Amino acid sequence: MPAAHSEERLLSLLATLEECRAFLMDKASPEAARLLSLAILELRMELHRVTDSELKALCDRMTDAQAAQTTKAAPGPRLPPYLKLIK
Repeated sequence: MPAAHSEERLLSLLATLEECRAFLMDKASPEAARLLSLAILELRMELHRVTDSELKALCDRMTDAQAAQTTKAAPGPRLPPYLKLIK
């Protein structure tokens, strides 16, 4: 039971932090909002039991996939960014 209560408190904290981040982005300081985003990421990782090495592996795969897609699309004419199809 204590673990469920702890997770509930962390979820409540996460919701509060996200509200604060939204306010900062809209009204005050985008730099502070980006710093708060790091705290939110850390909290989400803790909630979902994601390790630093798992996050790094995910980022590496996404970077590799993006690089492969960019080189695959290179042979044809380049389209302006506003004409690219988003999947």
